Amino acid sequence: MAIKRHASAEWRGTGREGTGSLTTQSGTLKDTPYGFNARFGDGKGTNPEELIAVAHAGCFSMATAFQLSGAGHPPERLHCDATLTLDQVPGGFKISAVHLTLKAKVPGIDNATFQKLAGEAKASCPVSKVLNADITLDATLE
Repeated sequence: MAIKRHASAEWRGTGREGTGSLTTQSGTLKDTPYGFNARFGDGKGTNPEELIAVAHAGCFSMATAFQLSGAGHPPERLHCDATLTLDQVPGGFKISAVHLTLKAKVPGIDNATFQKLAGEAKASCPVSKVLNADITLDATLE
């Protein structure tokens, strides 16, 4: 079974002065602005790296819920922050790392089992698999 998702980007102008908009198939993003200042400064709008970070946090959280539930420990709450590092390298920029910080409320689970399952979720998350970056995780039970 293959699932396909669609998104589009439109850009007008130069790299630094131009502006763009992003639209997703679901309509969650519709003509959402992005540009140089939102990407490399504090301008309004979103940017590709922010979207990758939130996609990773969401994917990892869901993968963790599946791992925990499959092991008989359904979570009450999972909160994940993803911090993406974009480094300048020769020839441009590279997403070099993503650090996931997970805080979880999971009744009846010991820390060793929780850490094992969270690590398995990090490895099995489709977004983790697609990124060519160092992915680290700090997972804490509340």
